[in-house]
Amino acid sequence: MIRIAVLMMLTGLMIQCKQPQPPSLRIGVFSFNATPPIGSPVAYAMARSIQDSLKGKGIVILSDEKPVVICAVDWLGIANQGLEAWRKALADAAGTGIERVSIHALHQHDGARGDYTTARILSKYGLGGWRYDTAFIAGTIQESAEALTRALDHALEVTHMGYGQAKVEKVASNRRIMGQGGKVAIIRWSRTTDSAAIAAPEGLIDPWLKSVSFWNGNEPVVNLIYYTTHPMSHYGQGDVSSDFVGIARESQQKELGFPQIYFSGAGGNITAGKYNDGSPERRYELADRVEKAMKQAWENTEKIPVGGSDLGWNSVKVQLPLGPHLVEEELIAQLESPETDSLEKFTAAKHLAWLNRTNEGHSVYVSALNIQNIWLLNLPGELFVEYQLAAQQMRPQDFVCTAAYEEYGPGYICTETAYGQGGYEDSERASRVGPAVEGVLMEAIGEVLGK
Repeated sequence: MIRIAVLMMLTGLMIQCKQPQPPSLRIGVFSFNATPPIGSPVAYAMARSIQDSLKGKGIVILSDEKPVVICAVDWLGIANQGLEAWRKALADAAGTGIERVSIHALHQHDGARGDYTTARILSKYGLGGWRYDTAFIAGTIQESAEALTRALDHALEVTHMGYGQAKVEKVASNRRIMGQGGKVAIIRWSRTTDSAAIAAPEGLIDPWLKSVSFWNGNEPVVNLIYYTTHPMSHYGQGDVSSDFVGIARESQQKELGFPQIYFSGAGGNITAGKYNDGSPERRYELADRVEKAMKQAWENTEKIPVGGSDLGWNSVKVQLPLGPHLVEEELIAQLESPETDSLEKFTAAKHLAWLNRTNEGHSVYVSALNIQNIWLLNLPGELFVEYQLAAQQMRPQDFVCTAAYEEYGPGYICTETAYGQGGYEDSERASRVGPAVEGVLMEAIGEVLGK
């Protein structure tokens, strides 16, 4: 009888061993230095001081499917062949496809630009090295890939996800203050001293800061933070800074003791202008307000158990309709003319870069990571907040977070009705796409959100 019992026990163990195990979910966290050297170009000047260092931070998610990589960088924008090269470097490091890599700038205006295509055009017309340090860009890309490779060796199992949110008080405001006839009457810039702009209501914003965390048992591994506004206080003199969102992020990371990664939402028409006059002290006031919401969102975290089978990744490629003002012959004439000043040539070069890339068949990615009721939506360009709010309405029962500024090439992406309303965002200088872009992007957003 004892022998029979032992045999039955061994048989049961063998059957259990043959049972398919549920796929595991693991995550690696990586970070790298993205601070330009003194004398290197940043958004509007050459770097003359480092107020605080710029960082790149990302995650690589491992399951029984190909890895997923999501990364955020303290730069103004990453575009065209710069983004293409960066995406490929991280894809190669992770052993995945470029369609499963999403890289975002946070859009600080004292950070670097990453665009090989526009840099090449400027160089052709005598402006090489003026707005882009291609050697620095390449070095940062290489460093990010090496950091990701190291993260693979230290990936941890993910057993739970956490999510929470909190309202941010007195930071965001809509930059387009409408007047009679459905036209923009006042532009509320990131720093504002105009009394009418300050007195006007906040307007349409998304006041919620959202927090999504990955856990290994009872230990948090990384926290992703999403909030929507232009992340600038004072800027433009070459004093490199991650500005108030980066300051808040790093303070929270120091307090909590594990990585915090911040993403800028669809804030093309959102600034801190109602609450920011551009004085140095405002930077830290805004940082304190954002950090307060970060802490509250963290305290509001709800945890849910997850496994590898819960993970989904949806990605589509779409070609954005060009703005009618992008005419190749006219742009080349501006670049060749000795009467065109350098700033006008810079605008013409960015326009020509996007025009050529689009005519060559270049498309942008729209993607979403889904784990149970949590959705991390990745979108291109300097989008209006309406896109983000529409995405949330597509899944009103779920927790939808939006990161914009992935492909910076198209510039501002307005809603269809905003084109023609005036203001800055829909101007021929700022936007390189046309009114039909809303329909294209909304369809793509619905597709990756499964709607």
